[in-house]
Amino acid sequence: MSTQRFFNTVKQVFPANSTSKSNLEISNFISKTLITSSSKHLQFSQSLISNYNSEVTNLVLSNPHVSTQSCLHFFKFLQTNPFLSSQKPDLQAHITVVCRLFKARKFAEAKNVLNHVALDDDLIRPVSDIASFVAVDYKEPKIVVKLFDMLFRVYVDNRRFKEGLEVFEYMKNNGFEIDERSCMVYLLALKRSDQLESLFGFFRMMVESGVRITVYSMTIVIDGLCKRGEVDNARELMNEMIGRGTKPNAYTYNTLVDAYMRKMDFEKVKEMLTAMEKEGVSRNVATYTSLIEGYSSSGNIEQAEKLFEEMHEKGIEADVHVYTSLISWNCKLGNIKRAFKLFDGLTERGLVPNAHTYGALINGVCKAGEIKAAESLLNEMQSKGLDANRVIFNTLMDGYCKWGMLDEAMRLKVIMEKKGLEADVFVYNIIATGMCKLNRHEEAKGLLFSMVDRGVAPNTVTFTTLIDLYCKEGNLVEAQRVFREMENNGERPNVVTYNALIDGYCKKGKMKEAQKLRDEMESKGLLPDIYTYTSLLHGECVFGKMDEALKLFIKQIAWRGLVPNIVTYTALISGLSKEGRSDEAFRLYDEMIEAGLTPDDTVYSSLVASLHVSKSSLGS
Repeated sequence: MSTQRFFNTVKQVFPANSTSKSNLEISNFISKTLITSSSKHLQFSQSLISNYNSEVTNLVLSNPHVSTQSCLHFFKFLQTNPFLSSQKPDLQAHITVVCRLFKARKFAEAKNVLNHVALDDDLIRPVSDIASFVAVDYKEPKIVVKLFDMLFRVYVDNRRFKEGLEVFEYMKNNGFEIDERSCMVYLLALKRSDQLESLFGFFRMMVESGVRITVYSMTIVIDGLCKRGEVDNARELMNEMIGRGTKPNAYTYNTLVDAYMRKMDFEKVKEMLTAMEKEGVSRNVATYTSLIEGYSSSGNIEQAEKLFEEMHEKGIEADVHVYTSLISWNCKLGNIKRAFKLFDGLTERGLVPNAHTYGALINGVCKAGEIKAAESLLNEMQSKGLDANRVIFNTLMDGYCKWGMLDEAMRLKVIMEKKGLEADVFVYNIIATGMCKLNRHEEAKGLLFSMVDRGVAPNTVTFTTLIDLYCKEGNLVEAQRVFREMENNGERPNVVTYNALIDGYCKKGKMKEAQKLRDEMESKGLLPDIYTYTSLLHGECVFGKMDEALKLFIKQIAWRGLVPNIVTYTALISGLSKEGRSDEAFRLYDEMIEAGLTPDDTVYSSLVASLHVSKSSLGS
């Protein structure tokens, strides 16, 4: 029977002059019409509307002679009829319909009705009220348990965790059997909502309430603990559950293996793998993926490759993620040939490389200076229907800029924007850095200013680039202004930022200011590196304070375990040579050679000049 046409055509329900009818009479008439009518439909007269109330609704809905389907039509009609907006079905009506739908095994319809109970503020009541209505309308235990179980799930689906917990506690207190699958839905919802404390608390309630704990529920909680970095607690929970009869599966062990791998705790990784073997749980592709990615990221590519071979020996097919991980890390370590061999192996096995696979290769060949190879990979990728993402465009632009191909980088930026990918702060930083390398400083500044004009917010790299540009120009006032603006914008200066400023002050001979900046960065928890001390040392050398420079070299660089670079040695050798201290200069030269550093023409010229200075001083 159509809900929209229900009560639509017959107007003779009650005469217009009828002023009152009892609730029972009204409900009986409506029920009779619902039972017997096939083509005739009712329409409420003004008299009926004025006498209609929620009791009539509940009498009709609970009438066993009215079919469940007719009840549902009547219920929906009342929900949508504008003339009865003040008499919409109440909570009892909803519960009555739900119970009838359960009995008729119309579970999907029942859930739709219960959704109103969970979402409609006018219907929300304590669980005890709902229980009272259920007790009045239905005594069948199976129906009651099923209703509360579904109500529990409906609350969870709508993120009403408090009400869901009330249902759980009601069921527990009244001895109702609680479906473990419904509890698992609750756990997953809490995890997705990042309510981890509630997740752990609810799991404990499950255990204490005697709910059957499956490996799936246990693993959800273990995964939550691992994501919080509480891997040892997760492992303890697994051991506890094993004692209670719940055995972990491969997914459980993989969760712990992956978590220990992320912490680089290789000893505990081995313990987990041993436990897997002892319990007869076989390693799968997910296990190997975690192991390979973990060892690769720690720099132990040899162990990662060994595990890769072990996979093949055991007949476990590596997926595209395993190949991509190995390709990526080989590229990062400069093993380009091996990366391409893996890429060939991937395609030979019928696997389809994705954008991440191509991105890793493009990054590798760009770093190796093989820009043409990067372009070929990009074309091949696009010919296979894979769109280049922002990361790939940025990688290729960075490669162009590093190798002085600025025009190509700008051309690629235009192509990227035509594809609907707006240039972000990383694109502007990459190109500005490329301009700086070519000493096109004004263009770099103009580009970064235009970026801000376009509404792209500068980041730490942007501010640092500008500070470095102003320092190179000797404009320390403007450099300091940008530095203050950077902090006001909430961007924290890093070691590179401070190094740029320190170098600028040192070149101006303002050593006290430079040292003050060094102290300031240390107070912020930033450790000066070899570039910081080389700038300070170079400043002392340029202005003839060689003893101060040597003191820095011995007491700071050596004491801190920093490795001097060719600029450090060149500055010292040049400074000592100018003062005719050739013995000290040659000693540092020998030390430089032993360190495997190759001197440039500046060093040789300085050493030769030091001998002339020494002779002239002896002659005088």
